[in-house]
Amino acid sequence: MILAYKGIKINYNVSGKGAPLVFLHGFLENATMWEETVHHFSKDYNCISIDLLGHGGTECLGYIHTMEDMAIAVKAVLEYLKISKATLIGHSMGGYVTLACIDLFPDLATGLVLLNSTSLPDSDERKLNRTRAINVVKKNPNAFTSMAIANLFAQENRSRFIKEIAQIKNEASKTPLQGIISALEGMKIRKDRSNILSHFKGSKIIFSGRKDPVLPYSQSIKEATQSKTDLISFDWGHMSYIENKEEFLLELQKFLN
Repeated sequence: MILAYKGIKINYNVSGKGAPLVFLHGFLENATMWEETVHHFSKDYNCISIDLLGHGGTECLGYIHTMEDMAIAVKAVLEYLKISKATLIGHSMGGYVTLACIDLFPDLATGLVLLNSTSLPDSDERKLNRTRAINVVKKNPNAFTSMAIANLFAQENRSRFIKEIAQIKNEASKTPLQGIISALEGMKIRKDRSNILSHFKGSKIIFSGRKDPVLPYSQSIKEATQSKTDLISFDWGHMSYIENKEEFLLELQKFLN
């Protein structure tokens, strides 16, 4: 489905009936990443998956897509659907957007799920890596997306999930150059929202991978402890919804119940 928004198109999908669940994908992903998850939960919930700015079928809004920009676009979709309260589920960058939604619209979320994500801002080293990534992607976007996707999986799983990695790379290759750079710029300047996570009054949980190559597991443990957020740990990498699919679906079901 398409929503006209500030002169661009936002793509989103709606499936099922019940309490609303809003699924927000990560960097270089799009709403298709949630297809199996939505299939599982749409029997009991109203599942809304949204392509974030510059990803999937949603067009670019500017040269920097801040997490706030993305959050406001998400809110526009929910307002159009007449959804005033929902559980927000964000993978990686989608988790940053989830927290930005809660920061900007405190009454929106009844629950939040950070899947391989964090409330903390980029470290100086991570910011530098994003700047390097922008320089690489300008020269060879396909090489960048191909390398970036494989590096999200635990080392041991890169030969195990060849088909899934190829599928994600194919979706990532559809992300326009401006969409990639705008998201990298936006993630680089995102705010520290650990205070938002700590003070959130609804139900909240962090799903983390012990061998996540992007987000150190030790950081997730510390963050969960400091924010008094439940932490569920999976065995593998940054792509828990694939690498630990059955456990992820089971634990998300438990959380929602």
